[in-house]
Order: sequence, then structure tokens, then C-alpha cells
Amino acid sequence: MPLALLALAIGAFGIGTTEFVIMGLLPEVAGDYGVSIPTAGWLVTGYALGVMLGAPVMTALGTRVSRKGMLMLLMGLFIAGNLLSALAPVFGIMLVGRVVASLTHGAFFGIGSVVAADLVAPEKKAGAIAMMFTGLTLANVIGVPLGTFIGQSSSWRITFALVAALGVAGLLGVAKLVPDLPKPEGVHLRHELAAFKNIQVLLALAMTVLGFGGVFAAITYIAPMMTEAAGFSDGAVTWLLVVFGAGMFVGNLVGGKFADRAPLLMLVLPLTGLAIALGLFTVTAHDKVAAAVTLFAIGVLGFATVPSLQKRVLDQAHAAPTLASAMNIGAFNLGNAIAAWLGGLVIAAGFDYTASNWVGVGLAVSALALAFLAEALERRGAPTAAAPDRQLAVATH
Repeated sequence: MPLALLALAIGAFGIGTTEFVIMGLLPEVAGDYGVSIPTAGWLVTGYALGVMLGAPVMTALGTRVSRKGMLMLLMGLFIAGNLLSALAPVFGIMLVGRVVASLTHGAFFGIGSVVAADLVAPEKKAGAIAMMFTGLTLANVIGVPLGTFIGQSSSWRITFALVAALGVAGLLGVAKLVPDLPKPEGVHLRHELAAFKNIQVLLALAMTVLGFGGVFAAITYIAPMMTEAAGFSDGAVTWLLVVFGAGMFVGNLVGGKFADRAPLLMLVLPLTGLAIALGLFTVTAHDKVAAAVTLFAIGVLGFATVPSLQKRVLDQAHAAPTLASAMNIGAFNLGNAIAAWLGGLVIAAGFDYTASNWVGVGLAVSALALAFLAEALERRGAPTAAAPDRQLAVATH
């Protein structure tokens, strides 16, 4: 694999760390600023909204410059946002810093996916994309627990300063290792928008929203679920998230290895397994060992779909893939927000915390239905922008 993928993975590691580490530091941040925990929660919500807004806006700006230049600009904004968060004298300024950092998220992964795919042979695209996303999965295994530990034992401001330093490393890596790929000739915003006329692109985005949303229906409420249902201590939740992050890491590697051979099959199998695992989690959540094993499985199955979903968007929008790819990253965050909201409604209705897993089952099954619909449309000859694998049977290739 080209060394340029390492630079992209470093950037992804920093972005993944800053996105999730705040969840473990909310009490410290709230205490320093004298705000309530729900108010501090806007640092999470604001980031997610910034990702969804930033994905199309920053990618649209990126149609005017080279992809390498845009990646460097995005890393610069990421550094600025995290430094602002680290130094913010009042809560409102920290919230601004979070939003500034989040604006880079979708565009970095969207443009980075296109660059990663362009750096390798066509049959290795999913593997290259998975290599970049390895940085994101490792962030949940290493970056988030380490940043949480530093923030809790020292200062949360140091955590965000260190995340900014990761951004500097990513910026230098992009500048040094990523080739100076020119902006494709004749590609303008209207060409990028035209990709969304393709039903297969829309179906892929919907699969992302529903499939990964199924994961977050459970993960959003993992802390109270594990402490109240399984009987874990509050301190054990951090290490349970490490277990989940390790599952994400494994799932990303497996998905990247096999998605190039059978991308559609690598949606169907993990989504089926995810629906089953989430259903089982309503039972296994009451036993410590079984809960940890199931949590690992949810991480594996949930993230095994990511390389296939991202590659599918690139394939179907191959003439102008950048905006569609970035919007797919926004779709992950939209799925997270919808799943958290639906899970909250179920819990607020009087059901226990494990009931949110049934929301995840419904979302995963819905994504699976869309995968079969996409396959049926391809078999019927519905127009597509590319010619990816036509049959599930390509798994034997």
C-alpha cells in the first residue's frame, strides 16, 4: 500500500479521536465552565450537525482546488478548531471550536476516500479505503481511552491540544506523502450534484444511514445499559468502549479485505449478523461476559460494512464521486443522530435501556432490505453510473 495512505490514516485517527473523546470528558468540561451535563452535550450534538453541514459545503469548495490542497486546508481547519477548543475561555467559544473542527470531518473522509482509491489498482480500492479508515477505528481503541485518561487525570484542555498536534502530524504527512493530484478537468459542482440522480447512489446513502444507525442505537446508551443491566462499574465503561473499538478495527480489516471481491455480499452478511447480534444483546446485556462478547461482535459487524458502502458510492458516482463520498460520511452521522433519537424515545416510553437494541434491529433489517432492492434494480437493468459486481455469487470469485 502507498505511504500516502499512512498520512490519510493519521488524519483519520485525529478526527476519530476528537469526535468521540468528548463523550468521556463531558463532566470535566461542564464543571470547568459551570454548565449542566445536558448543556455540555451540545459539544457532541454541535459536532454531529457540523459534520452534516460541512460535508457538502467543504466538498463544494474543494471542486475549485486540487484534492491534495483541499486535504491540507481541511487539516489546517482541524488544527485551528481543536486549538480553539483547548484554549476557549468560555463554553460558547469551545462550542465554536468544536463546530470548526467538525466542518472538516465529512470532506476529509470523502476526499480522502477518492484519493485513496486513486492511489491503487481498481481491484484494491476497498482495501485502500479501509486502510484510511483504520485510523478512525484505532482512534476508538487507543486515542479515545488515552485522551479520556489524560483529560480526567490532568486537564481536558491538554487532550484537545494533543489532538491538535495529531492534526499537525496529519498535515505534514499529507504535504510530504500524498502526490499532487490535480483537480479533475471538467468536474464542477453541478457534475457532483448530478450523481444524486442515480438511484443506486441514493440507496447506498440510505443503507449507510440505516445500517450504521443500527449500531449507534445500542452504543449511544451503552453506559447506562452496561451499569444497570450488566452490573459493570462506571469505570469499566471506558474499557468496554475499547472492546467495541477493537471490534470496529477487526471489522474494518475484514470488510476491506473482502469488499473488493464481493461488495454487495459484504453488506448482506454483516447486516444480517448485526441484526441478530443486536437482538441477542437485549438478553446478553444482563451478563458481563456475554455483554462484552456481543459488544465486540456489534463493532465487527457494524464496521465491516463501511468499506463496501464507501466503495459502492464511489463506483456508482464514479464520474463525480467526491461530493457523494463526503455525503456518505455525513450519512453515518445522520444515522447516529436518528438512532440516538429513536432509542431515546423508546427508553422515555418506559422501556429499559436494552430496548434501544430493538431499534437497532429494525434499522439494520431496513438497511438489509435496501441492499436486496439495490441488487434487484441492477439485475433488472436499472441505469447506474458504474458496473460494480452484479451478483451476490461473485463471492466465489
